[in-house]
Amino acid sequence: MNEQKPTYILGISAFYHDSAAALVKDGEIVAAAQEERFTRKKHDFNFPHHAIEYCLKEAGIEAKDLTYVGFYDKPFLKFERLLLTYLTYAPVGIQSFIKAMPLWLKEKIFLKDLIYKELKNQYDGDIIFPEHHESHGASAFYPSPFEQAAFLTLDGVGEWATTSFGVGKDNEMDILGEIYFPHSLGLLYSAFTYYTGFRVNSGEYKLMGLAPYGEPKYVDLIKNHLIDIKEDGSFKLDLSYFNYCAGLTMTNNKFHRLFGWQPRKPESQITQRDMDIARSIQVVTEEVMLKLANYVHDMTGQENLCLAGGVALNCVGNGVILRESKFKKIWIQPAAGDAGGALGVALYTWYRYLNNPRRVNNVDDLQKGSYLGPNFSKAEIEELIKNEEAVFEKYDDQELPKRIAQIINDQNVVGLFQGRMEFGPRALGARSIIGDARSTEMQTVMNLKIKFRESFRPFAPSVMEEHVSKYFEHNCESPYMLLVAQVKEDIIKQESRNTTAEGIEKLKIKRSDLPAITHVDYSARIQTVSEKTNPMYYNIIKEFYNLSGSPVIINTSFNIRGEPIVGTPHDAYRCFMCTDMDYLVINNYIFDKKKQPNKNKYKKEDITQILD
Repeated sequence: MNEQKPTYILGISAFYHDSAAALVKDGEIVAAAQEERFTRKKHDFNFPHHAIEYCLKEAGIEAKDLTYVGFYDKPFLKFERLLLTYLTYAPVGIQSFIKAMPLWLKEKIFLKDLIYKELKNQYDGDIIFPEHHESHGASAFYPSPFEQAAFLTLDGVGEWATTSFGVGKDNEMDILGEIYFPHSLGLLYSAFTYYTGFRVNSGEYKLMGLAPYGEPKYVDLIKNHLIDIKEDGSFKLDLSYFNYCAGLTMTNNKFHRLFGWQPRKPESQITQRDMDIARSIQVVTEEVMLKLANYVHDMTGQENLCLAGGVALNCVGNGVILRESKFKKIWIQPAAGDAGGALGVALYTWYRYLNNPRRVNNVDDLQKGSYLGPNFSKAEIEELIKNEEAVFEKYDDQELPKRIAQIINDQNVVGLFQGRMEFGPRALGARSIIGDARSTEMQTVMNLKIKFRESFRPFAPSVMEEHVSKYFEHNCESPYMLLVAQVKEDIIKQESRNTTAEGIEKLKIKRSDLPAITHVDYSARIQTVSEKTNPMYYNIIKEFYNLSGSPVIINTSFNIRGEPIVGTPHDAYRCFMCTDMDYLVINNYIFDKKKQPNKNKYKKEDITQILD
């Protein structure tokens, strides 16, 4: 009797932001990765050659073994939107039109032919093209632990939709309502990202991190002039203030006159008014997110909510939904942005297109902790050691967590490179830089001497799952670092509440017993760590707890400003040597900076030239 051949589905996202590939085998997620991790180009939007190659290699197959290939949106529909927009705003949009058209005419319109070509013509089967927000919705609902749930997707823009909601039940998934371009919460937030001097599509999280330093002075101005928010969360923007429909910038002179100054120049000093602007647009965004969530609850009658789309990376807004909305539980796609669309289209093809049954347990999601990227063998690590003549100590799995815990307790900063790489923008203990959250100096040291980034940027805590409610106003899992909660009152330094410090001066105040991860508004972006999902990382924190009495450490992504998270052992060693990191751990190998013989080979100047 012949064994049934497995169904392999390759999902692809490309050409806008964070290209990626994902592979599903008979409904199980086998692999997923962003192209940027291989090319070292942050937010690489080119066709994901390397990510596809990795996914096929991880499964041990070739392109000819694929059953289906899916692309995360409909290129012709997106092209229609661009053309109609340019025609509507002609001749104003001619420069943007001229800039966009060559890539469309060369690659995007003829995408099906390009995919066959990139798969070396080994694959000749069907290519599935759902709409952009169907891919987002699928990435939100299908990997979730819920048998049925509402889903809400919010981003800049797909083809036409910028916001959508619907219901998923078993293997069914139906979109019930949408908001269309040019009215977009994601583009509104990006407009303020641009206005405050950060890069659109990569600096939005900086705007969110800056918000607690400011006051919401401009909320009424924003709501009276820029966005009309209805009680159901639907909204319309006054487009006369924006330039994104046809221009090469996000805002225009009318926008600038409204607030009274020109956009901040990148890399220039951040002022209190920039902080107040950040706080104001964050407050408005949270209001829209909460109203939308409550409307979706009322319309669907569901108890659970799944989130995806770039706006779902706004972990402060997610925390508001968790605490204040009518939903009992929420689940957020770890790769909520465009990269997650690759996984979404693969799962959409398996469940919706092929109508395969879906089985969940209402407890565990299907994302495997989002550890879906490459792992590296002992031989590959030893090749690095040989090439670099690196000095190391090797530990077994039992002794390694104890040694790392001791290093952290001695106030050292550690680059941690363990197992399979994370899929999504957050480092979750596989490609992380870790340190002691109790340290009063660690936030500044990590920001300025290791990450080479703005001093105001907060760091996240990784906490043993069973201890999270002891330190934070939070009592559920948060394995993907996509929820913000308040630090518990009993570990807050009450004298810090009486300070008159403003803006960046707030950084100098010791706010809690865990100052390195307590933001200036007494919040933290939490990652709960369980032994089941990541036993090595859990055991490191557990050993640190045994040693120090604290089950909380700092976790930030293993990269420097302007670079993607490290992808290979070589990337990790280079970043380690070019920064003030004290130790590097690659699987079972520990490297002490002081003992490395090749210190002069790597210079900080080599890596600090990269800016985002």
